[in-house]
Amino acid sequence: QLPLVESGGGLVQVGGSLRLSCAVAGFAIHYRAMGWFRQAPGKEREEIACIGRGNFTTTYADSVKGRFTISRSDRESMAFLQMNSLEPGDTALYYCAASSTSNCPGTFVSWGRGTQVTVTA
Repeated sequence: QLPLVESGGGLVQVGGSLRLSCAVAGFAIHYRAMGWFRQAPGKEREEIACIGRGNFTTTYADSVKGRFTISRSDRESMAFLQMNSLEPGDTALYYCAASSTSNCPGTFVSWGRGTQVTVTA
């Protein structure tokens, strides 16, 4: 079993919203940066959001800035990605990852299997 498990993906219409969750088991995340990545068919994996230790820093790819929000709950060992105003270009497999470092940009060493997000017109 992978230590990170994503959920919350699905089929949504343009302009809709989804909230992705990432549950972490087996290690503490409070000192780690957490990140969300995505990979669309035929494209390279793209880092879209990162949140540092203690919620002090967040970074976003230009493609999602202003529409997506990353957050975390260290008590629950979870990370989240709120996605609003979804566009067809957001269609991808979304991955959660944990960094070996505390700040963004992270060095991501632990990964989940991903959750599919499909945005339809």
